[in-house]
Amino acid sequence: MQAPSLLCYFLLLWLCRDLCPAEGGPGRRQRRRMPPRAGHRSPRAAGLQPPGPRIPLITIDDSVMGVFDSLVGLGQHESTYSVLPGKKGQCTANGMIMFDKAVWSPQPCVTCLCSQGQVICDTAMCHPLTCPQTIIPAGECCPVCSETASSLDSSIISLDDISEMSGDSPEPKDLDTPNVLPSAPTPMEKDELLPTAVIEVRDKEGHKKGEKKRKRKGKKNRRRHKGRHRGRLPVPRTGAAGDEQDDSDEDDGAFRIPSHFPIPVPPIEAPPLPSGCSTSDTTVSCINAKLTQIPPISDPDLTSLDLTGNSITTISDEAFNGVPNLEWIDLSKNNITSPGIGPKAFKILKKLKRLYLDGNMLVLIPSELPSTLEEIKINDNQLHAIDEDGLKGLKNLVTLELEGNKLSEANVSPLAFYPLKSLSYLRLGRNKFRIIPQGLPATLEELYLEHNQIEEVSEICFNHTRNINIIGLKHNKLEEHRIAPLAWINQENLESIDLSYNKLYHVPSYLPKSLLHLVLIGNQIERIPGYVFGHMRPGLEYLYLSFNKLTDDGIDPVSFFGAYHSLRELFLDHNELKAVPFGIDEMRKLRFLRLNNNKIRRVPPERICRTRSHHEDEHDHSEEEHEDSHLEHVHLENNYINTRQLSPHSFSCIRSYCSIVLKPQKTK
Repeated sequence: MQAPSLLCYFLLLWLCRDLCPAEGGPGRRQRRRMPPRAGHRSPRAAGLQPPGPRIPLITIDDSVMGVFDSLVGLGQHESTYSVLPGKKGQCTANGMIMFDKAVWSPQPCVTCLCSQGQVICDTAMCHPLTCPQTIIPAGECCPVCSETASSLDSSIISLDDISEMSGDSPEPKDLDTPNVLPSAPTPMEKDELLPTAVIEVRDKEGHKKGEKKRKRKGKKNRRRHKGRHRGRLPVPRTGAAGDEQDDSDEDDGAFRIPSHFPIPVPPIEAPPLPSGCSTSDTTVSCINAKLTQIPPISDPDLTSLDLTGNSITTISDEAFNGVPNLEWIDLSKNNITSPGIGPKAFKILKKLKRLYLDGNMLVLIPSELPSTLEEIKINDNQLHAIDEDGLKGLKNLVTLELEGNKLSEANVSPLAFYPLKSLSYLRLGRNKFRIIPQGLPATLEELYLEHNQIEEVSEICFNHTRNINIIGLKHNKLEEHRIAPLAWINQENLESIDLSYNKLYHVPSYLPKSLLHLVLIGNQIERIPGYVFGHMRPGLEYLYLSFNKLTDDGIDPVSFFGAYHSLRELFLDHNELKAVPFGIDEMRKLRFLRLNNNKIRRVPPERICRTRSHHEDEHDHSEEEHEDSHLEHVHLENNYINTRQLSPHSFSCIRSYCSIVLKPQKTK
């Protein structure tokens, strides 16, 4: 009997210890203080910290740590919840068993804690406000001033600052208890009060694990919110097991947090783009949007910006600070002036490859352009000079277009193109050059000088451009005797020359050996000298002589010598020919022949298609007969041909008669 008696005795002692704490002892509950009225400073605010234990609490996301007075000493009224001693410090609330130190929110703005078997609840307190109008945002407990409801709190700390505090926080005894601010818990249904909401306060390892997850999440959010100001991103919170929880539970179980650790606010949207602008993942387009300045855009992911057709006049040094990774900018058709461009406006753009400034009012090429540029277009401006430093540092530039300006050999330095070590495409049309510009880059492959006043091509102008492939010189003032014999005859890569609309009276001699395309449209050419194409290898393929003054006497039987085996297209339309020229029947690869708009009256059988000999008739499948079928298109309209008198053998080498155009014909 003694054993059961002793057992009952110990049980009574244990119950008395838990249910009947000594008066004035450390476990005695104090009455909960009411929230202070406006203008009244509580002892806590005045720096009077009551003694007692402190409970470090981790709110929202395991990253913001605050230290609070123990709720054991904050009782103002008796709890309305059933308070029963639980096993190993557990609590029972509304029939639910809560583990020791579990935190939950039974109703909006109320947070409860299970502490040593006791349920202690705390109601959020709000800051006094002096503004005339206040609102309570959705999901919040406290009112805010209506005019500043969406503004970003200046006391918000960055993700990096938060990560430095999580996991490595000092012990609670080393922290002072600051003024407390109300948190913003959201309503939580009773059926969501699960024991898994327990917060392990001193689990440092869990802190570190949460910190790693938080950093990865933050990086993902930063990528998601491109096009916005890089504000402070909300951090996902983790539960007891370190698992990320949904945003809908973000504030469940949150205690009031200190003022110097405010809740991160979601990032604010960047100012909307002006009307008329559109955007995609990496491009902003504001074409004809009536802009007067470059819109303030902050998006490091942006690579293309199109501002064509606006009224922009200036580009400040800070214009592109928010878009440092731009690769292409189009500022064509604005009113930008050279003084309006800051000296360092483009310097920040370390990845810029294409810059278009066509149709502005520039008198000089902008300074301090990025060395990454590969293409520059400054057509239709008022450029009147390029000094030796005008293109400095542009070693990667491949394409340069400066058409429609006021450039000439007098105001373009011979050293201007020296820095361009990669330039292959240069357009200088519609300027005022009288000679080929000096100092062209050795890497140049295409040169266009249309609509200038060029009168001569000297023998030294292409000495250093051994890779040049195309030269465009149409609409100038060139005469054949002003083209030096050694100007380009030894060029090995020059394949195309356009000399249309100049002052040539005959096909120029000493053409490049490598020439394939020769365009001589719109001159006053009366003659094709004999053997003028004889030195070319592998041979001329395209010869365009439309709109000239060629006559029968101006074409010799050997005028096309050297091109019989190579010529593919021959344009002799809009001349003064009265007969089909000699030599066409020798052109074994000719496919396209234009003789329209001349004065031709007859087409002899042997002029276009070779007359087969008796030997060839016996070998119908000879190679010569097979080659006769290459001619596919023949234009003879607008001449004086009587189609009824044409010989049936005149076009015998052409497979399809629908390829022969004979109508209409002119009459006397």
